[in-house]
Amino acid sequence: MAVGEANINRCPPGGAQGVARLAALTGRPLCALDATCGAQEPRSVVLIDEDWCIGCTLCIKACPVDAIVGANKLMHTVLAQDCTGCGLCIPACPVDCIASINASGSATGWDAWSAVQAQHARQRYAQHQQRLARQARAEAASGASTTTPTDAAPHIAAPDPATAAQQPHSRQAAIAQALERARALRKTAPG
Repeated sequence: MAVGEANINRCPPGGAQGVARLAALTGRPLCALDATCGAQEPRSVVLIDEDWCIGCTLCIKACPVDAIVGANKLMHTVLAQDCTGCGLCIPACPVDCIASINASGSATGWDAWSAVQAQHARQRYAQHQQRLARQARAEAASGASTTTPTDAAPHIAAPDPATAAQQPHSRQAAIAQALERARALRKTAPG
C-alpha cells in the first residue's frame, strides 16, 4: 500500500473505520472493504487444545508477536494477553489443535481494539522483529545455520555433518510419528 501496489481496503481487522482512516491519511478515495481479503469480524485470540498438542513448535515459529510459549516435544500454550488473533499459527499446526475464539464480543474492526491493546500489539511485533534480527546477527557471526530458539539450545554442540544431513528427515519423521499418535488418540477418545 505504501508504494501504491495495494488498495487501502485490504485490512479486515481494521474494518470500515480502518479503511476510512487510511483514506484520510493517504488522500485516496473511500471504498468498501475488499471481501476477497476477509470480513470485518470481532477481534479474536487463539487457544491451543493442550491435550492434542504434539510440541512440534511450528506455531511458535509462525507467531509474529511471540505469544505462544512451549518447548520442543512438550505442549504449547498461548499468552492470551499478547495474542493479536492474526491466525498465522492455525494453518501451521499439523494436528489442528488451535482454534480462534472471540475476544471482543460484538465489537468488530477498529472498535474491537483499545488504544492500549493496539500499542501493545505493535510493541510485541517490534520486539519479535528485533529478536529475529539479533538472532540472525549472532548466527551470522558464529557461522551457524539459521535456527530458532526452540530448534536448538545455545549450549548444545552442532552435530557432525553426517548427522546434520539426516536431521531434516529425522525431524519430519518425528512429526509424522507424533501425528499418527495424535490421530490414533482421537479415534479412541470418548465423545
